[in-house]
Amino acid sequence: MQIAVLTFDGFNELDSFVAAAILNRMKAKGWRAQIASPTPEVTSMNGVTVRRQQPLEFAAEADAVIIGSGIKTREIAADPALLARLTLDPARQLIGAQCSGTLLLAKLGLVGDLPACTDLTTKPWVIEAGVTVLDTPFVAHGNVATAGGCLSSQYLAAWIIARLASVRDAEEAIHYVAPVGEKQAYVAQAMAAVAPFLPVTTPIAA
Repeated sequence: MQIAVLTFDGFNELDSFVAAAILNRMKAKGWRAQIASPTPEVTSMNGVTVRRQQPLEFAAEADAVIIGSGIKTREIAADPALLARLTLDPARQLIGAQCSGTLLLAKLGLVGDLPACTDLTTKPWVIEAGVTVLDTPFVAHGNVATAGGCLSSQYLAAWIIARLASVRDAEEAIHYVAPVGEKQAYVAQAMAAVAPFLPVTTPIAA
């Protein structure tokens, strides 16, 4: 499985790095989550500069795509040329967005009139874009999911793993990154957030 973690200038480190790290717990099974950006280098909201692993167009061929947030999302959402570089297809891809990434999903026409999640800062902008915002950390409608709050990146990662591998794999990935002494509680909380949005046919590893 190839996962594109869309990361723009001004990005939030927690969104991109936490999700990518959890998804790459599946590396032994052939998964690879990679930072995809519009430019060779992007700098985070806190001044951390990273080199992209893939260009933005990699999103078109990925099995799953996560759109992270950042302090420049409104500028990106108002840039038709940049948005035109994104070709996403929820009929064959899992697509998730976190916090202000939800605004980009809305601008790409992938939210429609469905309710979505975002962070409190971005909420007015998402509402302005015509989207009803839920006061919950995670929601999915078919192959499109949104999450609100920096640490909700674990829910997006768990959802993608549960959808494309198994619930057991998702539980094991969250268990690995959870704090010692709180692992079972973290796993239970993460799976409780995503379980209502998993198909009944989602495989459970033996």
